[in-house]
Amino acid sequence: MKPAKRALLIIDVQNEYSTGNLPVTYPSDSLGNILRAMDAAIAKDIPVIVVQHAQETADAAIFRKGSSEWALRPEVACRHRDLLVEKRFPGSFTETGLETWLQARGIDTVVIAGYMAQACCDTTARQAYHRGFDVEFLSNATDTLAVENSAGVVSDRDLHQATMVTHEMFFSRVMTMEDWMLQL
Repeated sequence: MKPAKRALLIIDVQNEYSTGNLPVTYPSDSLGNILRAMDAAIAKDIPVIVVQHAQETADAAIFRKGSSEWALRPEVACRHRDLLVEKRFPGSFTETGLETWLQARGIDTVVIAGYMAQACCDTTARQAYHRGFDVEFLSNATDTLAVENSAGVVSDRDLHQATMVTHEMFFSRVMTMEDWMLQL
C-alpha cells in the first residue's frame, strides 16, 4: 500500500466563531490543535489549504465579506498556506477549484480541521469521500456549539460526538490531532 499523499484543510477558522454570532464551545482546545496541525503539516511539506466562508450581501447576518467576523483568525492568517479557497456554501468543493487543485497535485487524502464539525467540516468531508478521496477527520481540531431550534435541542458535546461517530462509521478515519501527527 502506497503512503497517503495528504492535504490539510483548515475550514472556516474565522472570527465569526470566536467574537461573532456563532461562538464555538466544544472541544475547548480546538484552536490550539488546529494551529499545531498546521505547523506539523508545514514542517512535513503537506499542503495547507485554508478555506474561508463568505456571504456577499450587505445584510448578511454571518460571514459578511469584508467584516471583522468574516476575517480569518489572526493565528491562522499569519501562517503559511498553499491555497486560500473562498466558498459560499457549506461544502468546500461546491463552486470552488479545490478538487482540480488537489487532483493536479496527486492528493489522495484530505485532512479535516476547523469549524463547525457538523456543518462545513462534515459537508466537506462527505464531498471529498464522494469524490474518491480518503478522509482523515481530526476530532479535537474541529469544534461546534450547542444548538436549539424548531427541530430540538442538542448540546455541543453530543453534537460533536454524533458527528465523529457518524464519520468513523462511513466517511472518514476519525482521530485526534496527536494521533494524526504520529503517523506523519
